[in-house]
Amino acid sequence: MAKTARMRIDSLDFVFENSPVRIVANRNCPETKLAGLSIGPFEEGNEYELCYWIATELAKSGIVHLHAEDQLETGKLSKIQWTERVQTAGQMSKLPEGFYPKLRRFLAELREGIASNPEKVREYERADQLATDIVNSRLKKIVSMASAPAQTESRMRDFTGEERLLYGQLFNTINHWKSRILDHKGGE
Repeated sequence: MAKTARMRIDSLDFVFENSPVRIVANRNCPETKLAGLSIGPFEEGNEYELCYWIATELAKSGIVHLHAEDQLETGKLSKIQWTERVQTAGQMSKLPEGFYPKLRRFLAELREGIASNPEKVREYERADQLATDIVNSRLKKIVSMASAPAQTESRMRDFTGEERLLYGQLFNTINHWKSRILDHKGGE
């Protein structure tokens, strides 16, 4: 089951890598063609939309930068954590689109930045603590909901794809366990 879950999370990550994000051109750049894929041209200061993986490669080269709204940062994590904590026990807040893939990449970027700038340790630790709080808060709610009768789509509307996957696995496991425990006939 763990391998299947990992493959499904990898599939969700693949979808994220190929989802559109907004970028801003840092400089003029002519059209580039790669194996049938055409990128650009870009004019400095203009906004464009590209697949995430292409945008990140161009950002590494300094040609573009991701639009601020499409990135996570510690301040946004703090707001998400606060919003999640004020929700009632069975209520989930809406996370930004692609939250978990963005979170993994944001934390990895901070971790990598520590090597070249040790002062980033505090920022990484803060972001990691906020991320842990968000995940733990949502995880408690998912486990509670998976232990109850099947949830309606409206109750699950703010689940991410990763959370829906976890909920389904937990719901099935818990219900199988309950049926075995409560089986008065002593079967299987």
